[in-house]
Amino acid sequence: MSRPLEWERDGLIWPHREASEFVSIGRTRWHVQRMGKGPVILLLHGTGASCHSWRGVMPPLAKTHNVIAPDLPRHAFTTGHPPEVMALPSMARALSSLLSELEIEPDLIVGHSAGAALALQLALDRGLGVPVVGLNAALRPFPGLAAQLFPAFAKLLFVNPLVPRLFSKSVARAEDAERFLTRATQSKIDAEGMACYAALLRNSRHTKGALSMMANWDLPALQSRLPQVSNPVLLVHSERDNAVPVSAAREAAEVLPNARLEELPALGHLAHEEDPKNAARLIAAFAELHGVGDQR
Repeated sequence: MSRPLEWERDGLIWPHREASEFVSIGRTRWHVQRMGKGPVILLLHGTGASCHSWRGVMPPLAKTHNVIAPDLPRHAFTTGHPPEVMALPSMARALSSLLSELEIEPDLIVGHSAGAALALQLALDRGLGVPVVGLNAALRPFPGLAAQLFPAFAKLLFVNPLVPRLFSKSVARAEDAERFLTRATQSKIDAEGMACYAALLRNSRHTKGALSMMANWDLPALQSRLPQVSNPVLLVHSERDNAVPVSAAREAAEVLPNARLEELPALGHLAHEEDPKNAARLIAAFAELHGVGDQR
């Protein structure tokens, strides 16, 4: 198993280092980036990523808002969470504890991919009626038999200590990591972001955290609660996303009582990293529409 990622070694390449802080809660240690003042926007990354994925989105939003982006449990520089925390409801509870420790309540929540499911789970469980933005949201379970087989397969990979090591070795070179990420997401991102993903992918502890999240993700339970979501929801989805097809977003928009869908052409699963200015613009416009404006 790789050594844990170290902030003063591996984090030297991380965007917005000056905005980082570490928050200890019991045995856990969260890595959080905070930027700006005003109403709070909480940014939740997807499986296998980190707060670096918001590098281009945070600065424009921080002009008018207090923007907060944590590394999720067992991802990147957040450490100390046991494997059982990686289930969707448990992760929402862990994130709720972080919010309580920071003494903040989000005025708007943005989630990418699995982070969008976490955003809705958090809103439901914490009773937050705030607007929610889902970017290439992963809200639909795999169809049919795959709904049972995929989590079981991910769990087998997670419990086998060799699998994270072998995967991380397979992307040890920067070009291997770039090839894997591009194939998996159909997105082409900047060199800064690719360097961060390469550092994450070749660390088997981070890889094991991502597998643990995949193995414990209970989307059918959340999907049954989607009709209860009264929050205004904006779903932004890329037409070229082959990780989560746009058809899933169309279905979710039909089920969610107060949702709107905006489709983006010619972008992949990491659209908010390919075109962060547009992502920030859409988030800011949705915030303004629902009264989450600059109150400084």
